[in-house]
Amino acid sequence: MRYGIVLFTSDRGITPAAAARAAEEAGFATFYVPEHTHIPVRRTAPHPRTGDASLPDDRYLRTLDPWVSLASAVSVTSRIRLATAVALPVESDPITLAKTIATLDHLSGGRVTVGVGFGWNTDELADHGVPGDRRRTALREYLEAMRALWTQEEARYAGEFVEFGPSWAWPKPVQPQVPVLVGAGGTDRTFRWIARHADGWLTTPAEGDLTGKAARLREIWHAEGRAGDPEVVALGPRPDPEGLGRLAEAGVTEVVFGLPDREPAEVEAWLGRLAGKLGQAALRG
Repeated sequence: MRYGIVLFTSDRGITPAAAARAAEEAGFATFYVPEHTHIPVRRTAPHPRTGDASLPDDRYLRTLDPWVSLASAVSVTSRIRLATAVALPVESDPITLAKTIATLDHLSGGRVTVGVGFGWNTDELADHGVPGDRRRTALREYLEAMRALWTQEEARYAGEFVEFGPSWAWPKPVQPQVPVLVGAGGTDRTFRWIARHADGWLTTPAEGDLTGKAARLREIWHAEGRAGDPEVVALGPRPDPEGLGRLAEAGVTEVVFGLPDREPAEVEAWLGRLAGKLGQAALRG
C-alpha cells in the first residue's frame, strides 16, 4: 500500500512545487492538488460535509489552478506522481485540457494521475454551462474525447457536450493510459460508473465501511468485465498502524494524508513527523 499527500492549495503558505519536492524527499508516492475555478457567492448546492451552503474551509475560495500547480512541481521532482484530488474537467475546454494533461505527462516523464469529480457545487458547474443533472454524462464525454486525443493519430469525437472532427494533437502522454480515479461517495451507481469509465476510486474524506465498499467495487468491476482490480485510494484516514493495516487488508492501494497550507519550514517538519509515524521503509517500498 502506497502513501500520498494532498495539499489543498491556496495563495498563502507553502507553494505546490515546494510541497511536492518535500513530499518526494520524505518518500511519499503521490502529490495531489484540488480544483475549484471559483465559488459563486449565492448557491443552492449544499456542501457534502456541512449539508448546507456554508463552506468548511476558506481555501475553497483561494484554490490555485491544479495544472499550473502540478507543472510547477515537474522540474523540482523526479519520482513522485503528480495528481488531482479532484479536478473538474467539465469546467474546462476538453481539447485544451487534453493538451494540458498530455504536456504535463510528457514533461514529467509519465507521472500524471487524473483524479476527477462529478462536481458537488452544481452552481459552479452551471457557470460553465454544465447542467447539474447532466454532469455525469458530460464527464464521461470529456474523458472519452480526451482519451481519443491522447491515443489516436487522427482523433475525432461526437457527443452531446463535446464534438470535433478528425484532428491531430501532440504530444501524446508518455503513459499508454493516463490513470483516471473518480472521487465520489461509495455507492453502487458510482462504482458502476467507475467500472465502465475509469481506473479506480478516490474515497471521500469521511467515507465509512471501506472494507465493504472496496469489496463491492471489485464485485461490480468484475461484473462489468474488467480485468485485474481497481485502484482504491483512501483520502484522510489517521496514520495509526492498526487502521492502516485494516485498509491494506481491504484492498486499499494508496492512503492520502492532508497537508497544511503553512510556511515551508512548518510543512517540512510536519511531513517529517508523518513519515516517522509511517516508517521510512514502508514509504520507500
